[in-house]
Amino acid sequence: MADFKITYKNFGRTGIHVGPVCLGSAMFGQSIDEPAATRVIDAALDLGLNMLDTCDKYVGGKSEEIVGRALKANGKRDRLILATKFSRSGVKDPQPPNAYGISRRYIVQAAEGCLRRLQTDYLDLFMIHRPWWDVALDETLRALDDLIRSGKVRYIGTSNYSAWELMESQWAARELGTNRFVVEECAYNLLHRLPERELIPYAQTYGTALITWGPLAVGFFSGRYRRGEKPDPKSRIQPDNFWKDMLTEPAFRVLDVVEAIAKEKNCTPVQLALAWVAQQPGVTCPIIGPLSVEALHDNLGAFNVTLTADDRTRLDAVAKPGSALVADPAFGFQSQPHPFRW
Repeated sequence: MADFKITYKNFGRTGIHVGPVCLGSAMFGQSIDEPAATRVIDAALDLGLNMLDTCDKYVGGKSEEIVGRALKANGKRDRLILATKFSRSGVKDPQPPNAYGISRRYIVQAAEGCLRRLQTDYLDLFMIHRPWWDVALDETLRALDDLIRSGKVRYIGTSNYSAWELMESQWAARELGTNRFVVEECAYNLLHRLPERELIPYAQTYGTALITWGPLAVGFFSGRYRRGEKPDPKSRIQPDNFWKDMLTEPAFRVLDVVEAIAKEKNCTPVQLALAWVAQQPGVTCPIIGPLSVEALHDNLGAFNVTLTADDRTRLDAVAKPGSALVADPAFGFQSQPHPFRW
């Protein structure tokens, strides 16, 4: 069991405070069944963690349903900063028109669905899962602002947005007099350091909270992948999918250094990789996705790990600041100009 003290920090420029990590639920109902997921949620709350991230598309909405039932059973909903994202309906492709996106129609529909599945009457944080380029920005901002004014949503945010898109949204919100996005959820780890170029400076400048997904590079830093060995067919990283560039020599050189430093510090590579993300300037909290209570405690052991300047120099030598050793589609979505302005 991890032995550490939970500390809280400001959630960007808002008045709320969050713990050092956010509990992710993308695998609830898929790689982890409902009883095990419920145990992880209960354990996280008992330890003092107070933020959980989910999405309407995770396992076709099943993730939200599991979270909702768990919070109803333990009666601790009000202790939690509950964040969810909207993207698509649960309908399988090809999806009918208007069953996804960031139009007013779908935003309201998505919010009602999330509230129902999560069995709550308000969402602490409601985020756009990814950019869409066919909707005028004022329509999206005004619909989200209406949800805040109605009391169904407390704060709004984005995920997988670029700095220029966020900057435009700040400007538009100011001109329109609407609530602004207070958080961006982005991919960030030692194999994907692109946020350091513009996104992190943006967040620091404008007081935007930054929660990061994929701190362990979808399991790469667990050490289960080795040079010259075929991955388990059930593993997320495969030679023919989005994350194939993690099975290359440059990525394994990063893993070598992570494992070497972890050995010196008597911690696991997972803890070292997670500690690196959590201690990076501008990061509010990384998202973790433990599949058991034991894995949760192991993850939290990262907060007993302190990285020195020498450690950072060694990691920077194999994972260049601002660089990406994985293909861009693996971690985020290419930004395109909006055809409509507000």
